[in-house]
Amino acid sequence: MAQALYLSLFRYRLTVPDDREFIGIDNYVTVLTDSLFWQDTWNTVLIMVVTVAVELVIGFAFAMVMHRIIFARGLMRTSILIPYGIITVVSAFAWQFAFSLNNGFVNAWFHWLPWISQDTNWFGDHWHAMFAIMVSEIWKTTPFMALLLLAGLSQVSEDMLEAAQVDGATWWQRLWKVILPNMRAAIMVAVLFRALDAYRIFDNIFIMTRGAQDTESISFLTYRQVIEQMQLGLGSALSVVLFLSVLLLAWLIVKLFRVDLASARGEG
Repeated sequence: MAQALYLSLFRYRLTVPDDREFIGIDNYVTVLTDSLFWQDTWNTVLIMVVTVAVELVIGFAFAMVMHRIIFARGLMRTSILIPYGIITVVSAFAWQFAFSLNNGFVNAWFHWLPWISQDTNWFGDHWHAMFAIMVSEIWKTTPFMALLLLAGLSQVSEDMLEAAQVDGATWWQRLWKVILPNMRAAIMVAVLFRALDAYRIFDNIFIMTRGAQDTESISFLTYRQVIEQMQLGLGSALSVVLFLSVLLLAWLIVKLFRVDLASARGEG
C-alpha cells in the first residue's frame, strides 16, 4: 500500500523505466477529471447496488428455508451453497456460454419473455451486457449472503416469535417487528461484506466482456492502466482512489444501519 501511494506521485511507465518524474498529485487530478473514470464508477456502483439488493432478498429467502426446513436439512444447505464453492472464473465462463448468441441456453429457454428472443445478443450493447454480468454475480454470491443471514436468523429468539404469534401477529408482522429488527447486525455485516466485494468486481467483467460495451469497473480500469498500458504511476493512483472509496463505502454502510455492535454481542 505504501509503495502504491509512493508510485502514484510519479509519472512512471515501465516501457521507459528511466524516465520517472515526480509530479505530485497530477495523477489524481487526471483520474478525477477523466470522464472514463466516472463512467466506470457509475458502472461499479450500479452493479454493486443491484446485485447486493437482489442478493439480500433472495439470500434471506434461502436463509429462511435453510433455517426452517426439517427434512434433508444438510442436503438443502449444501445444494444452496454449491455456486459459492465454484471458482469465479469458472462461473464467469459458464455464464458467458449461457448468454452466448449461438450456443447459449438463455435465449432458447426464456424466449417466451417479451424482452428476450432467440437472437438476443447479450454482449452486443451496454445494458444487455451489464445484465449478464449482474446475473452471473448474483448467482455466484447469493449463497454467501444466505450463509451470513442464516447465522443472524439463528440468533432470533423463538420465544419472541411464539409470543408475537400468541398475540395475534401475522407472519408479515412477525417478520417486520421481530425477525428483521433482531437481525440488523447480521444484515449489516452481510451487506457490508458483499458491497465491498461487489465494488471491487473484476473477474466476471474480465471473462465475459473484457470491458467492451462500456462495462468496465474501476478495478478493470486499474488493471488496464497497470498491466496492459504499464502506467504504474497512473494505475497506482487509481488503486489508491479505489481503496479510499472502499473505506468511504464501508463507513457509509455502518452509519446507515446504526448498529450498536456492543449490544448486538450481548455486551451492553
